[in-house]
Amino acid sequence: MKKVLFATTALIATAGMAAAEVKISGYGRFGLDYNEGNDRLRVDSDGDGVLDTVRDETNITSRLRFTFDASTETDGGVTVGARARAQFENRDGAPGTGVFNGAQFHVAYGGLRVNVGNIWGAIDNMPGFYLETRSVGIGIDGAGFNSLVTNVAGNGFDWDTYTSAAAGRNGIEALYSVGGFSGHLSYSKANDTTTGAAPAAVTEGTERTAVHVAYTFGDWTAALGYQDSNVATEDKLVFTVAGDLGQFGVRLAYGNNMDAVTVGGVAQDVDKITLAGNVELGAASTLVAFVSSEDNPAGTGVGGTDGTAFGINYSYDLGGGVSFEAGAVESSSDNTTVQAGLYFSF
Repeated sequence: MKKVLFATTALIATAGMAAAEVKISGYGRFGLDYNEGNDRLRVDSDGDGVLDTVRDETNITSRLRFTFDASTETDGGVTVGARARAQFENRDGAPGTGVFNGAQFHVAYGGLRVNVGNIWGAIDNMPGFYLETRSVGIGIDGAGFNSLVTNVAGNGFDWDTYTSAAAGRNGIEALYSVGGFSGHLSYSKANDTTTGAAPAAVTEGTERTAVHVAYTFGDWTAALGYQDSNVATEDKLVFTVAGDLGQFGVRLAYGNNMDAVTVGGVAQDVDKITLAGNVELGAASTLVAFVSSEDNPAGTGVGGTDGTAFGINYSYDLGGGVSFEAGAVESSSDNTTVQAGLYFSF
């Protein structure tokens, strides 16, 4: 990936002084997004008793992202740095403006790195967790990220993840790697909130602790992760294994989302498993496909997420960091999404 260096490594020639570096990198993507579910979003907008379509099924989707990285090194060889992003996004036909995210700070030495602020999260950073596409999902914007084994029951991203267009989870995490082994421990806690007059009712902020360990042996990497939360529906156990077999790749992921739904007043787990593969077709084309099965006791009705999801993504490398991306997904809630467009990085 080409990097635009606004300070192309400011080297101070004085003895004992360390190197400082500021980088700007990023990507852009734009194309068309067909989302069958948009046709289901209807309201009576004119009072005639007829439900009208709120969104078109086909819209422009786009994003421009700039990532700012700055770092310096102490005399003792410790790296201290920070990262922030600016992002401009348009989805479902709604024009978007630019926003900055919360900053992430880090200290690193040898195989150890500690992040503070807008953390990555130990579950989200597991090897084999996302698909090997430019969007790490299907199409050009991920198309709902249906392959993720923690994305169940319509609960959204209820685990810590680095946020590019908002404050993110303010926390701390430590990452360590040596040889084929790597580990990641993360912690975040939202502030408590109060409502009403004194004595006010206090609502405890979401608190999450997560960990994963991974080991690479030859062409294969296996990882095991766990998240504990004070929100009853957010505890998770995740296992992934991925193989890079030259022209081909394969990955298997399993997620046990504990007490994620309630049936008849009783909390129930939601289990999900994903099998994915990728193949290089010649010098410039790559095909990625996945199939997922979600066992959701509360999602067996119309529009529920219990069932099978599958998707396919095609990428053609145009050179210079530019590629054509196209993909289609059928979610476990029977929603079809098709996307195509261009993706470029700098």
